Amino acid sequence: MRIAVTFENGNIYQHFGHTETFKFYDTENGDITNFSLVKTNGEGHGALSSFLLQNHVDVLICGGIGAGAKNALEDAGIKLYGGVTGSADSAVIAFLAGKLQFNPAVKCDHHHEGEHHCGENKHGCGGND
Repeated sequence: MRIAVTFENGNIYQHFGHTETFKFYDTENGDITNFSLVKTNGEGHGALSSFLLQNHVDVLICGGIGAGAKNALEDAGIKLYGGVTGSADSAVIAFLAGKLQFNPAVKCDHHHEGEHHCGENKHGCGGND
């Protein structure tokens, strides 16, 4: 199984649509067999979901994520564990142990900050709350 985690400075990056780096973990029988840092080749939920699909990802662990991204991941058959914070490595270890704390109702929570305007689709989340 391949697990991807939105990644920044060792931690889970909190905005899926802006992810610049994923940490991929290859696992077998509940153990991590390999990991790598991979730069993304796009921004926005469509490009990033396709990127994960092309890299044979089965599971995504991330922080905030909008409804459009959730739908794209579901369409790609990628299992989502959102609303997770803290260390990327610790989250994967917890996932493999069946103990990952995540929020199944996670939503993109960055709206109405700074220059983001819902509905403009600037950040790849389609303005979904």
